[in-house]
Amino acid sequence: MVPDLGIVIVNWNTRDLLRDCLRSIQASAGICDTRVIVVDNASSDSSAEMVRAEFPDVTVIASPTNDGFSTANNKGLRELGFEQNCGEDAPRYALVLNPDTVLPLDALHDMIAYMDADESMGIAGPKLVLLDGSLDWACRRSFPTPEISFYRMVGLSKLFPKSKRFGRYNMTYLDPDLETEVDSVVGAFMLVRRAAITRVGLFDEDFWMYGEDLDWAYRIKQAGWKVMYNPTVTVTHVKRAASRQSKRAQREFYRAMLIFYRKHYRATTPLWLHSLILTGLALKGGRPLWSELRRAPGRSAAAST
Repeated sequence: MVPDLGIVIVNWNTRDLLRDCLRSIQASAGICDTRVIVVDNASSDSSAEMVRAEFPDVTVIASPTNDGFSTANNKGLRELGFEQNCGEDAPRYALVLNPDTVLPLDALHDMIAYMDADESMGIAGPKLVLLDGSLDWACRRSFPTPEISFYRMVGLSKLFPKSKRFGRYNMTYLDPDLETEVDSVVGAFMLVRRAAITRVGLFDEDFWMYGEDLDWAYRIKQAGWKVMYNPTVTVTHVKRAASRQSKRAQREFYRAMLIFYRKHYRATTPLWLHSLILTGLALKGGRPLWSELRRAPGRSAAAST
């Protein structure tokens, strides 16, 4: 029997948080048949062994190397049967979930019911809150167009967070409890309809970490589906539990911005603005990004570890 929900959790050295996350999934109330895949990116803290010992119903894919967020998620999604042009052998929904999240009892049931009520939704995400109770602003975002990225890079989005013009990057001008259609939710909790995956495929593996969720949402919206922010469901997110341990992860943010810009906006950006964007990325991304900036578009190489 094909489960209604397939969950993929990519883990790297967050064993104890992963345990809490899996326990919260186990405790979830009122959900349909669910299959959980943990893709472990060569952790050194015995994460994979813990999952096998304590959660025998969870499938573990133990990667011998850390190949990044996109590649690891795709391994799990393919294990569940998701792929471009996949059929009904895959679950109705895929949930990309971070190991540093904790779900309330009804989160999965309510999010699935929310998407079931509107077939035009391709993606939905809940309200994410940090340990101190504040909003994780990344849980609802606009696409980083050249204009929006410029406002962020020069600090206008921080200076004028309530401005509908300058505050679009994280939609800081909106009430956190307002249900709204957005450009993207965050890959920490991203519920995606099978039909959308069938149409556009999986994550773009050019993104090692950061940007892959934006790119997926962009392609799914381009294919005609809505992306919705549903604040009636609240999920706790520790945030950066794995990435703060990795120097590479910390410098991938601006590389991801460059890949996204080249893929979706370069062709329609005037030369003067293109030059400003590359200059801003060079200043923000620093030396690790310079070699990437010199590469021709479409020939992106992974940053060195």
